[in-house]
Amino acid sequence: MDEATLYSNFYIGLGIAVVLIIAAAALLIMVWFAARRILRLATAALGLVTQIKENTNSIWGLQTTNEVAVDILEGAKAIESHAGMVAEALHETEQ
Repeated sequence: MDEATLYSNFYIGLGIAVVLIIAAAALLIMVWFAARRILRLATAALGLVTQIKENTNSIWGLQTTNEVAVDILEGAKAIESHAGMVAEALHETEQ
């Protein structure tokens, strides 16, 4: 192989290496920009998720409210039943 062919092959190899390095650098830069965009969007989403959580906390309290309402209703029914028995007993003693 003569010297001209050797230099030609060297420069072709060097050109291919430069193109590969530039392509790899471009891909890394694109990944970096994508990661920054994901971070920005995730930060915005986290703020929204926190706001949604705060807005829906009252829904979880509604379950407790319903349980207390059922307990109150059962207590009221028991009072009504016992009051009826007392009234009946008083009515029987009057006769």
